[in-house]
Amino acid sequence: MKAIVCEKYGPPEVLRPAERPKPAPKADEVLVKIYATSVTNSDLFIRGSDIPLRFLIPMRLMMGIRGPRREVIGEVFAGEIEAVGGGATRFTPGDRVYGLTGFSLGAYADYKAMKDVDSKQGCVALMPAKLSFEEGTSAAYGGLLALQALEPADIQPGQKVLVYGAASTSGIIAVQYAKHRGAEVTGVCSAAKSDFVRSLGADTVLDYTTDDSVDKLET
Repeated sequence: MKAIVCEKYGPPEVLRPAERPKPAPKADEVLVKIYATSVTNSDLFIRGSDIPLRFLIPMRLMMGIRGPRREVIGEVFAGEIEAVGGGATRFTPGDRVYGLTGFSLGAYADYKAMKDVDSKQGCVALMPAKLSFEEGTSAAYGGLLALQALEPADIQPGQKVLVYGAASTSGIIAVQYAKHRGAEVTGVCSAAKSDFVRSLGADTVLDYTTDDSVDKLET
């Protein structure tokens, strides 16, 4: 299979295309044929050589001192289930799925074997039919970050929620999640994205590029 390998830390130029063996799913795994992936901030921290020292040391201990222990990096994917191990029961071949690879990495490739059950080695789920594979990668990564921030808040109907960066990868999901929970949502974005953010369900939209938006903020 085709893959993008990262054998040492550094700028994007350290990445190179290569051929690697196609993985075979174990009994508790599924084999995903990857149609889309994304370069995320997490990938930059894993690959980067100029990250802050407070992040550099923990990242190197987790990922490898001189270079990534797993040469095929990549955290997010969208694709189809191609094969299922004998003990895996959640999916069937042909299912459209998306997910995150966790500490196992490996999304920069044509195929990825994933555990059937969520763990630190990754998580995979059925992808909504309305999403394209490309959109699925944004929903999986940005959506998870949004849920991590909002679920602990236990949003209740009638509460007011301010989403700064409402047109960002995480903001798009945050606006919709807060509305789903019954909140009154104010989205902050540029004027060019205002109609889009309203279409997500925002009750009020503020343009951060204009000074008078500050006067429209509520406590």
